[in-house]
Amino acid sequence: MDIEDVVAAGGNQRVFRAKYKINQPGFISHITQRAAGKEPLFLEKGDYLHFLALLKESASRFELGYYAFCLMPNHVHLLVEPHKPNLDSGMHSLFFRYATFFNRKYQRRGHLFGGRYRQALCLAPDYLLTASVYIHLNPVRAGLTKRASDYPWSSAAVYCRQAEQDSFLLPERICTLVAADPDEARQVYARLLHQGRADAPENAQEQPGVIEKFCDRLGARFPKLFGRLQSKRVLPHDTSMPLQGSPSLEQLLAQFPTGSARRPETRQAKKYVLEQLEARGFPRKEIAERLGIAPKTVYNLLHS
Repeated sequence: MDIEDVVAAGGNQRVFRAKYKINQPGFISHITQRAAGKEPLFLEKGDYLHFLALLKESASRFELGYYAFCLMPNHVHLLVEPHKPNLDSGMHSLFFRYATFFNRKYQRRGHLFGGRYRQALCLAPDYLLTASVYIHLNPVRAGLTKRASDYPWSSAAVYCRQAEQDSFLLPERICTLVAADPDEARQVYARLLHQGRADAPENAQEQPGVIEKFCDRLGARFPKLFGRLQSKRVLPHDTSMPLQGSPSLEQLLAQFPTGSARRPETRQAKKYVLEQLEARGFPRKEIAERLGIAPKTVYNLLHS
Protein backbone atom coordinates (compact mmCIF):
# COMPACT_ATOMS: atom_id res chain seq x y z
CA MET A 1 0.00 0.00 0.00
CA ASP A 2 1.35 3.43 -0.94
CA ILE A 3 0.57 7.01 0.06
CA GLU A 4 -2.01 7.41 -2.72
CA ASP A 5 -3.98 4.47 -1.33
CA VAL A 6 -3.98 6.00 2.14
CA VAL A 7 -5.13 9.36 0.80
CA ALA A 8 -7.95 7.70 -1.09
CA ALA A 9 -8.98 5.51 1.81
CA GLY A 10 -8.35 7.96 4.64
CA GLY A 11 -9.61 11.21 3.15
CA ASN A 12 -9.86 13.55 6.09
CA GLN A 13 -10.62 10.82 8.61
CA ARG A 14 -9.00 10.90 12.00
CA VAL A 15 -7.50 7.45 11.68
CA PHE A 16 -6.73 4.82 9.07
CA ARG A 17 -6.38 1.24 10.31
CA ALA A 18 -3.90 -0.47 8.03
CA LYS A 19 -4.59 -4.03 6.92
CA TYR A 20 -1.19 -4.08 5.22
CA LYS A 21 1.73 -2.45 7.03
CA ILE A 22 2.53 1.09 5.90
CA ASN A 23 6.17 2.14 5.98
CA GLN A 24 6.20 5.56 4.34
CA PRO A 25 7.98 8.33 6.26
CA GLY A 26 5.89 11.14 7.65
CA PHE A 27 3.00 9.06 8.97
CA ILE A 28 2.54 8.75 12.73
CA SER A 29 1.33 5.29 13.73
CA HIS A 30 -0.26 3.95 16.88
CA ILE A 31 1.33 0.51 17.20
CA THR A 32 -0.02 -2.18 19.52
CA GLN A 33 1.60 -5.55 20.18
CA ARG A 34 0.18 -8.16 22.53
CA ALA A 35 1.41 -11.33 24.17
CA ALA A 36 0.20 -14.66 22.85
CA GLY A 37 -2.84 -15.75 24.80
CA LYS A 38 -2.66 -14.76 28.46
CA GLU A 39 1.13 -14.94 28.65
CA PRO A 40 2.96 -11.97 30.28
CA LEU A 41 5.52 -9.91 28.38
CA PHE A 42 7.28 -8.60 31.48
CA LEU A 43 7.90 -10.45 34.73
CA GLU A 44 10.30 -8.12 36.54
CA LYS A 45 11.89 -4.69 36.37
CA GLY A 46 14.82 -5.91 34.29
CA ASP A 47 12.44 -7.02 31.51
CA TYR A 48 10.93 -3.54 31.22
CA LEU A 49 14.37 -1.96 31.23
CA HIS A 50 15.60 -4.30 28.52
CA PHE A 51 12.65 -3.48 26.26
CA LEU A 52 13.25 0.25 26.79
CA ALA A 53 16.92 -0.22 25.87
CA LEU A 54 15.87 -1.96 22.64
CA LEU A 55 13.35 0.82 21.99
CA LYS A 56 16.03 3.48 22.35
CA GLU A 57 18.39 1.51 20.13
CA SER A 58 15.74 1.10 17.43
CA ALA A 59 15.15 4.87 17.42
CA SER A 60 18.76 5.39 16.38
CA ARG A 61 19.27 2.31 14.23
CA PHE A 62 16.09 2.69 12.15
CA GLU A 63 15.64 6.48 12.49
CA LEU A 64 12.30 6.19 14.24
CA GLY A 65 10.72 9.07 16.12
CA TYR A 66 8.97 7.83 19.25
CA TYR A 67 6.36 10.24 20.62
CA ALA A 68 4.75 8.11 23.32
CA PHE A 69 4.88 4.59 24.75
CA CYS A 70 3.36 2.45 27.45
CA LEU A 71 4.57 -0.99 28.50
CA MET A 72 1.77 -2.99 30.10
CA PRO A 73 2.25 -6.44 31.64
CA ASN A 74 0.84 -8.20 28.56
CA HIS A 75 0.90 -5.62 25.77
CA VAL A 76 2.75 -2.60 24.41
CA HIS A 77 1.62 0.73 22.93
CA LEU A 78 3.88 2.89 20.76
CA LEU A 79 3.27 6.18 18.98
CA VAL A 80 5.96 6.30 16.31
CA GLU A 81 6.93 8.03 13.05
CA PRO A 82 9.51 6.54 10.64
CA HIS A 83 11.95 8.89 8.90
CA LYS A 84 12.81 6.18 6.36
CA PRO A 85 10.53 3.59 4.69
CA ASN A 86 11.44 0.95 7.25
CA LEU A 87 8.85 0.96 10.04
CA ASP A 88 7.99 -2.70 9.48
CA SER A 89 11.67 -3.68 9.68
CA GLY A 90 12.14 -1.61 12.83
CA MET A 91 9.13 -3.17 14.57
CA HIS A 92 10.13 -6.69 13.50
CA SER A 93 13.63 -6.17 14.90
CA LEU A 94 12.33 -4.68 18.15
CA PHE A 95 9.83 -7.44 18.90
CA PHE A 96 12.00 -10.31 17.61
CA ARG A 97 14.97 -9.25 19.73
CA TYR A 98 12.85 -8.85 22.85
CA ALA A 99 11.17 -12.23 22.31
CA THR A 100 14.60 -13.87 21.91
CA PHE A 101 15.81 -12.24 25.13
CA PHE A 102 12.67 -13.22 27.06
CA ASN A 103 12.68 -16.84 25.87
CA ARG A 104 16.35 -17.31 26.70
CA LYS A 105 16.04 -15.69 30.11
CA TYR A 106 13.05 -17.77 31.17
CA GLN A 107 13.99 -20.91 29.22
CA ARG A 108 10.75 -21.00 27.28
CA ARG A 109 9.88 -21.90 23.70
CA GLY A 110 7.24 -20.77 21.27
CA HIS A 111 5.89 -17.42 20.19
CA LEU A 112 5.93 -14.66 22.77
CA PHE A 113 3.72 -12.28 20.76
CA GLY A 114 0.28 -13.05 19.39
CA GLY A 115 0.95 -12.41 15.72
CA ARG A 116 2.02 -9.24 13.95
CA TYR A 117 1.56 -5.83 15.48
CA ARG A 118 -1.54 -3.70 14.86
CA GLN A 119 -1.11 -0.33 13.15
CA ALA A 120 -3.41 2.69 13.01
CA LEU A 121 -2.33 5.90 11.25
CA CYS A 122 -3.12 9.12 13.09
CA LEU A 123 -4.54 11.38 10.36
CA ALA A 124 -5.74 14.38 12.35
CA PRO A 125 -4.28 16.52 15.16
CA ASP A 126 -7.18 15.88 17.56
CA TYR A 127 -6.89 12.13 17.05
CA LEU A 128 -3.11 12.21 17.54
CA LEU A 129 -3.48 14.02 20.85
CA THR A 130 -6.25 11.67 21.96
CA ALA A 131 -4.21 8.60 21.03
CA SER A 132 -1.36 9.79 23.25
CA VAL A 133 -3.76 10.39 26.16
CA TYR A 134 -5.31 6.96 25.65
CA ILE A 135 -1.89 5.30 25.63
CA HIS A 136 -0.84 7.02 28.85
CA LEU A 137 -4.11 6.17 30.63
CA ASN A 138 -3.76 2.42 30.05
CA PRO A 139 -2.18 1.65 33.46
CA VAL A 140 -4.78 3.82 35.20
CA ARG A 141 -7.62 1.90 33.54
CA ALA A 142 -5.92 -1.37 34.52
CA GLY A 143 -5.63 -0.32 38.17
CA LEU A 144 -1.82 -0.35 38.14
CA THR A 145 -1.57 3.27 39.27
CA LYS A 146 -3.85 6.11 40.32
CA ARG A 147 -1.99 8.74 38.36
CA ALA A 148 -0.67 8.16 34.85
CA SER A 149 2.50 10.19 35.40
CA ASP A 150 3.48 7.91 38.31
CA TYR A 151 3.60 4.78 36.16
CA PRO A 152 7.31 4.05 35.57
CA TRP A 153 6.94 2.19 32.26
CA SER A 154 5.28 4.86 30.13
CA SER A 155 6.16 8.28 28.77
CA ALA A 156 3.39 10.07 30.71
CA ALA A 157 5.82 11.64 33.19
CA VAL A 158 7.77 13.23 30.33
CA TYR A 159 4.59 14.98 29.20
CA CYS A 160 3.80 16.29 32.65
CA ARG A 161 7.31 17.19 33.84
CA GLN A 162 10.53 18.55 32.37
CA ALA A 163 12.02 16.00 29.97
CA GLU A 164 15.58 14.73 30.33
CA GLN A 165 17.97 16.17 27.77
CA ASP A 166 19.30 12.80 26.58
CA SER A 167 15.92 11.09 26.26
CA PHE A 168 15.17 9.34 22.95
CA LEU A 169 11.52 10.34 23.34
CA LEU A 170 10.19 13.30 21.34
CA PRO A 171 7.18 14.72 23.19
CA GLU A 172 7.40 18.17 21.60
CA ARG A 173 5.36 17.17 18.53
CA ILE A 174 2.28 16.46 20.62
CA CYS A 175 2.94 19.03 23.35
CA THR A 176 2.95 21.84 20.78
CA LEU A 177 -0.56 20.75 19.78
CA VAL A 178 -1.63 21.51 23.34
CA ALA A 179 0.13 24.87 23.80
CA ALA A 180 3.10 26.79 22.41
CA ASP A 181 4.58 27.40 25.86
CA PRO A 182 6.18 24.20 27.24
CA ASP A 183 5.15 24.84 30.84
CA GLU A 184 1.55 25.54 29.85
CA ALA A 185 1.53 22.46 27.61
CA ARG A 186 2.61 20.23 30.51
CA GLN A 187 -0.06 21.69 32.79
CA VAL A 188 -2.84 21.26 30.24
CA TYR A 189 -1.70 17.74 29.35
CA ALA A 190 -1.79 16.77 33.03
CA ARG A 191 -5.40 18.01 33.12
CA LEU A 192 -6.20 15.96 30.01
CA LEU A 193 -4.93 12.85 31.78
CA HIS A 194 -6.80 13.65 35.00
CA GLN A 195 -10.14 14.51 33.40
CA GLY A 196 -9.91 11.81 30.75
CA ARG A 197 -9.66 8.96 33.25
CA ALA A 198 -13.41 8.46 33.46
CA ASP A 199 -13.84 8.28 29.68
CA ALA A 200 -10.76 6.29 28.59
CA PRO A 201 -11.75 3.07 26.77
CA GLU A 202 -10.19 -0.37 26.96
CA ASN A 203 -8.74 -2.41 24.07
CA ALA A 204 -9.31 0.44 21.65
CA GLN A 205 -7.22 -1.03 18.83
CA GLU A 206 -9.50 -4.07 18.74
CA GLN A 207 -12.70 -1.99 18.69
CA PRO A 208 -12.87 0.40 15.70
CA GLY A 209 -14.33 3.79 16.55
CA VAL A 210 -13.58 3.66 20.27
CA ILE A 211 -10.72 6.17 20.29
CA GLU A 212 -12.78 8.43 18.00
CA LYS A 213 -15.55 8.43 20.61
CA PHE A 214 -12.97 9.12 23.32
CA CYS A 215 -11.76 12.02 21.17
CA ASP A 216 -15.30 13.43 21.12
CA ARG A 217 -15.58 13.10 24.92
CA LEU A 218 -12.26 14.86 25.46
CA GLY A 219 -13.42 17.52 23.02
CA ALA A 220 -16.51 18.09 25.15
CA ARG A 221 -14.31 18.53 28.24
CA PHE A 222 -11.79 20.76 26.44
CA PRO A 223 -13.86 22.50 23.73
CA LYS A 224 -11.46 25.40 23.13
CA LEU A 225 -8.42 23.17 22.65
CA PHE A 226 -10.13 20.60 20.44
CA GLY A 227 -11.98 23.25 18.48
CA ARG A 228 -8.61 24.78 17.62
CA LEU A 229 -7.16 21.39 16.66
CA GLN A 230 -10.13 20.54 14.45
CA SER A 231 -9.60 23.79 12.56
CA LYS A 232 -5.99 22.85 11.75
CA ARG A 233 -5.48 21.67 8.22
CA VAL A 234 -2.00 20.23 8.54
CA LEU A 235 -0.16 18.39 11.30
CA PRO A 236 3.19 20.09 12.01
CA HIS A 237 5.51 17.53 10.44
CA ASP A 238 7.56 17.11 7.28
CA THR A 239 5.27 15.02 5.11
CA SER A 240 3.82 16.57 1.97
CA MET A 241 0.48 14.86 2.52
CA PRO A 242 -2.22 17.31 3.73
CA LEU A 243 -3.69 15.94 6.95
CA GLN A 244 -6.89 17.75 7.76
CA GLY A 245 -8.60 18.24 11.08
CA SER A 246 -11.54 15.88 11.50
CA PRO A 247 -15.01 17.27 10.73
CA SER A 248 -17.52 17.56 13.55
CA LEU A 249 -20.57 15.33 13.72
CA GLU A 250 -22.79 18.21 12.63
CA GLN A 251 -20.56 18.88 9.62
CA LEU A 252 -20.72 15.23 8.59
CA LEU A 253 -24.51 15.14 8.82
CA ALA A 254 -24.73 18.35 6.80
CA GLN A 255 -22.48 16.82 4.11
CA PHE A 256 -24.90 13.94 3.47
CA PRO A 257 -26.42 14.64 0.02
CA THR A 258 -30.19 14.57 -0.44
CA GLY A 259 -31.93 12.97 -3.36
CA SER A 260 -31.30 9.83 -5.38
CA ALA A 261 -28.02 7.95 -5.25
CA ARG A 262 -28.25 6.83 -8.87
CA ARG A 263 -25.50 9.21 -9.95
CA PRO A 264 -22.08 7.71 -9.09
CA GLU A 265 -20.72 10.93 -7.55
CA THR A 266 -23.80 11.28 -5.29
CA ARG A 267 -23.57 7.64 -4.23
CA GLN A 268 -19.87 8.01 -3.40
CA ALA A 269 -20.52 11.21 -1.42
CA LYS A 270 -23.20 9.46 0.64
CA LYS A 271 -21.00 6.42 1.17
CA TYR A 272 -18.15 8.65 2.39
CA VAL A 273 -20.33 10.24 5.10
CA LEU A 274 -21.61 6.82 6.21
CA GLU A 275 -18.06 5.45 6.42
CA GLN A 276 -16.97 8.44 8.49
CA LEU A 277 -19.86 7.96 10.92
CA GLU A 278 -19.25 4.21 11.17
CA ALA A 279 -15.54 4.85 11.79
CA ARG A 280 -16.52 6.97 14.80
CA GLY A 281 -18.33 4.00 16.30
CA PHE A 282 -21.95 4.86 15.52
CA PRO A 283 -24.08 1.74 14.91
CA ARG A 284 -25.83 1.58 11.56
CA LYS A 285 -29.28 1.80 13.13
CA GLU A 286 -28.38 5.09 14.83
CA ILE A 287 -26.78 6.39 11.60
CA ALA A 288 -30.04 5.69 9.76
CA GLU A 289 -32.07 7.49 12.43
CA ARG A 290 -29.79 10.56 12.42
CA LEU A 291 -29.93 10.82 8.63
CA GLY A 292 -33.62 9.97 8.32
CA ILE A 293 -33.07 7.02 6.01
CA ALA A 294 -33.82 3.29 6.21
CA PRO A 295 -31.22 0.93 7.75
CA LYS A 296 -31.35 -1.07 4.52
CA THR A 297 -30.31 2.06 2.62
CA VAL A 298 -27.30 2.45 4.92
CA TYR A 299 -26.34 -1.17 4.29
CA ASN A 300 -26.74 -0.88 0.51
CA LEU A 301 -24.68 2.33 0.28
CA LEU A 302 -21.85 0.95 2.41
CA HIS A 303 -21.68 -2.15 0.23
CA SER A 304 -22.03 -0.35 -3.08
